[in-house]
Amino acid sequence: MARPIRETPILTGEDAERFVRQMQEVESRSPEEREARRKAFKERVKEAKKLITFCW
Repeated sequence: MARPIRETPILTGEDAERFVRQMQEVESRSPEEREARRKAFKERVKEAKKLITFCW
């Protein structure tokens, strides 16, 4: 049986201020930069797959 979901705590004080500050500091990326990062990520995944062995 699933466990009940607890209430989400409300942030107050320094935690709330830090959260708001971090939400405002989100970096926007250009479409070209997003594509370059996506391509680099796919290359890293491809290299990692060479090192991973699955034992089924």
